[in-house]
Amino acid sequence: MAIKVAVISLGCPKNQVDSEVMLAKLKDAGMEIVIDDIDADVVIVNTCAFIADAKKESIDTILDVAWLKEHRNLKGIVAAGCLVQRYKDELFSELPEIDAAIGIGDLESIVDAVKEAYQSGIGKKENKYKCVTRAENQILGGDRVVTGPEYSVYLKIAEGCDNHCTFCAIPSIRGKLRSRKIEEIVSEAKELASLGAKELVVVAQDTTSYGKDIYGKASLDVLLKELCKIDGIKWIRVLYCYPEDITESLVDVIAHEPKIVKYIDLPIQHISDKVLKKMGRRGDSALIKEKIALLRSKVPGIFIRTTVMVGFPTEDKEDFALLAEFLKEAKFERLGAFAFSSEEGTAAHEIKEGRVPENVKKKRLDVIMKNQYEIHKANNEKMLGKVTEVLCEGFDRPSGVYYGRSAHDAPEIDGKVYFSSKRRIKDGEFVNVKITEVIDYDLLGETLL
Repeated sequence: MAIKVAVISLGCPKNQVDSEVMLAKLKDAGMEIVIDDIDADVVIVNTCAFIADAKKESIDTILDVAWLKEHRNLKGIVAAGCLVQRYKDELFSELPEIDAAIGIGDLESIVDAVKEAYQSGIGKKENKYKCVTRAENQILGGDRVVTGPEYSVYLKIAEGCDNHCTFCAIPSIRGKLRSRKIEEIVSEAKELASLGAKELVVVAQDTTSYGKDIYGKASLDVLLKELCKIDGIKWIRVLYCYPEDITESLVDVIAHEPKIVKYIDLPIQHISDKVLKKMGRRGDSALIKEKIALLRSKVPGIFIRTTVMVGFPTEDKEDFALLAEFLKEAKFERLGAFAFSSEEGTAAHEIKEGRVPENVKKKRLDVIMKNQYEIHKANNEKMLGKVTEVLCEGFDRPSGVYYGRSAHDAPEIDGKVYFSSKRRIKDGEFVNVKITEVIDYDLLGETLL
């Protein structure tokens, strides 16, 4: 009888792609993939460890799954991903509930890990299985079992990061930048399109650094041109674009290729030069403003999403005021904000002077998000009476309406468009929706016949 395996994927979309690669290997090995952990013999928890909240979620999830060992038929737990890579030495002593562990560079070992965890659960093995080598050992790409909707899929073009921002543990966890070859990425994208993908969401730790390691220069523009040639793909969305490598060539591609949605994710983190320098960011405030102006001038109507951090060590009232005022002026269409989390092993963890109290961080975060709500609301109100194309994602039975996303909304990050229709709409279908109402961060409308 085949071992039944479920996976719980935490953290970012890059982790989700890793989970899908592992599932394909398990399927090829003759194991049965199940959706619910309650039906599984072995559960894989693909963990995140980017910040404290992510680590807590990973640990809590493992402990929740462990309950199934005592109260259901679960035989074993396999931990994978960032938490394993970061805390490989103390993992089993701190979390004895885990039966096997593999690191980021060891996805090829997932079949052995599941078998060993299962054997432990039926009393045939006492030693726990651990395979945690260098993150750079990871073989990029490979077959996937897509766990999200087949019409909208993530496409990981590179792994690792060379930026070494002082607050970020990613380089120490996932290693240096390793780009995949354009031919390999295009081949995967064609396969995904043949399986029903209509939207490709391009991801990496830093997408705009793509190609530096293998082509000698940033080559995202070249890759995007090739992806645009693929039949069946309607939307191509790019996330995690660092401002420093936004080139005129890349902006031209975004502007002139109709398949690339006029939306870009551009995390700036701050606008105070003092704080940016402490953060180890490669660009300053002038560069950030220059790149934003370039995008807005060459791509009229583009929606820019950014991410900022408050409470970084040495951020004083003046620094925060600069950030808050800049965000009011820049009027980013989409924005995420978070408070600084001191992570062991990072340079910022060693900065002792100028620590910002937690209550001050929270107040600053509240100010940023309240201001952004007003900006978002104003942008949404501009949509009233207009028609926008929406990718249908499902039907909400309690409210009796469909829901989906416009080209201006990334999956699992941004808002939704809810809409009524006199005919049945299929998941993955594109429809034109006239916007009639604003509901907080979301829009409400009706389809045009």
